[in-house]
Amino acid sequence: MKRKSNIQINVTNNLERALKQLKKKLEREGVVRDMKRLVYFESPTQKKRKRLMRAVKQNYIRMASQRLI
Repeated sequence: MKRKSNIQINVTNNLERALKQLKKKLEREGVVRDMKRLVYFESPTQKKRKRLMRAVKQNYIRMASQRLI
């Protein structure tokens, strides 16, 4: 799932602004998320449990919004 992204930021005078732009572009590309996923190993059981917990939470929120609970 490796993809090459060519992110370029032109720096004129304001370095702080250029850093903010870079951070936003990295976030939109998902670079940080992919790096965290590569660094931290998660067993298949943990992945399955995390997916299940996410589904339970989403169902709970959906039921609360429909005033079923």
